[in-house]
Amino acid sequence: AWRMATGSGSIKNLFSFFQLCGRLKHLKRTGWIHHNVQDPETVSGHMYRMAMMAFLFGGSSDTDISSERCIKIALVHDLAESIVGDLTPSCGVSKEEKFAREKAAMEHIKTLLPDEVGKEMVELWLEYEHGTSPEAVVVKDLDKFDMIFQAFEYEQAENRSGELQQFFDSTKGKFQHPEVQKWVKELETERSKT
Repeated sequence: AWRMATGSGSIKNLFSFFQLCGRLKHLKRTGWIHHNVQDPETVSGHMYRMAMMAFLFGGSSDTDISSERCIKIALVHDLAESIVGDLTPSCGVSKEEKFAREKAAMEHIKTLLPDEVGKEMVELWLEYEHGTSPEAVVVKDLDKFDMIFQAFEYEQAENRSGELQQFFDSTKGKFQHPEVQKWVKELETERSKT
């Protein structure tokens, strides 16, 4: 069923929302910029690959996990960055301040969308931030895994073997889902060969 109102004011709000999403197509991820990566990925590139990874969850071996919910969480987890930017620990913003800024951004985004959709996006974002569902826990793992996988790709592409170790160190021992833990172990094996 179509979950949108179709009045011209509503459509203009949707266009504003689409423009915010479009910003993420060009917003380079801060961590890669700070580490002098030649062509850093964008926030939307990161979210897209996470959503594709999330597609793999929720089968017969993960009956308590909804693939659809994982995909939705992956797609909204960094949406606030379209307004506040990609804030990392090196930006000098406390976790509390980052959360407050991102929550305000999500509340603004909510006003641009039909009530049901806006409410769902904010709820999914909060679920991710607080890790309050099995899906949120999986997506947090995917967020970290995509980061280290991307670091590995940059090390290979730019002939920088081992130079992005900081990203691996920051995630060590933090993966919770058994499948993602297998991916991490295999990635570490592949990385040790280079």
